[in-house]
Amino acid sequence: MKTAYLFPGQGSQSPGMLDRFDGSGERALIARASEILAADVLKISRDEPSGILDQTRWTQPLLLLCSVLALGRLEEETPSVVLGHSLGEYSAYVAAGALAFEDALLLVHRRGEFMQEAVPAGTGLMAAVLGPAREEIDRVLEEVRKASGGVVSVANDNCPGQCVIAGQKETVEKAIEALRSAGVRKIVPLAVSVPSHTALMSPAARAMKELLARTSFTPLNVPVVANVTASLVGPGEASDRIRELLVRQLESPVEWTKSMETVISSGVSRLVEVGSGAVLTGLGKRVERQMGRPEKLSWVTTDPKVAKE
Repeated sequence: MKTAYLFPGQGSQSPGMLDRFDGSGERALIARASEILAADVLKISRDEPSGILDQTRWTQPLLLLCSVLALGRLEEETPSVVLGHSLGEYSAYVAAGALAFEDALLLVHRRGEFMQEAVPAGTGLMAAVLGPAREEIDRVLEEVRKASGGVVSVANDNCPGQCVIAGQKETVEKAIEALRSAGVRKIVPLAVSVPSHTALMSPAARAMKELLARTSFTPLNVPVVANVTASLVGPGEASDRIRELLVRQLESPVEWTKSMETVISSGVSRLVEVGSGAVLTGLGKRVERQMGRPEKLSWVTTDPKVAKE
């Protein structure tokens, strides 16, 4: 049986998500993370003080930590392929053996800081657009960009009928009006001010390029599907390629629909979401339905809260 591991990104966090990891080795890893980040990550994971878990610079390392802890509990053979959504791509490279946990933790912590610093609070906006095809959204956004000169683009292509757009607040608001005029019925502004995966992230991308240049990568044990290209990287040596893709990722859309199509078409029969929540499982099932495969795939989440629902 071929298995794929999926690693969630920002938005999958939940208060108390580290509490279930109570083994001695797990608590040691949590303590190590606290030491590296110079903060009480267990307290932050419980959202103490209120709102801190949703701060990008803490959300990202804590989600990575949760995924690595959940990965440690999986007692099965090496997966055939791994991939992660945005931030989750760093978790995927850890799982594939290319990136050390300590390095990844610091990288995503700094990544979160760079992203927060790139755009002043309150000047960016993201919104989920439900219903239309990606091509129709791109067409409307192109018209808005030409008319306004502002920044707005698709940030995440999550699954058929669900994209997230992002950019400058005023330009995104104009895009929402234009999309509604074009017949789009459901658009949901998101409680996120950092316009991830757009041209506005260029300062963060430059900073990450310098940081990644000083980071060591080892050969991949298994292939990783990259967010930017939705194609396989590795197995084997791919250090320069990984650095390039992780830099481009900050300014480019997360091509999750195409990434899932790549994974499903590779012949996997079991997909495991490793970490907090089951967002990627829901998105993946929609891609599976769109592809119309005769044989149903097996979907598993490592989050016991979700598994019980």
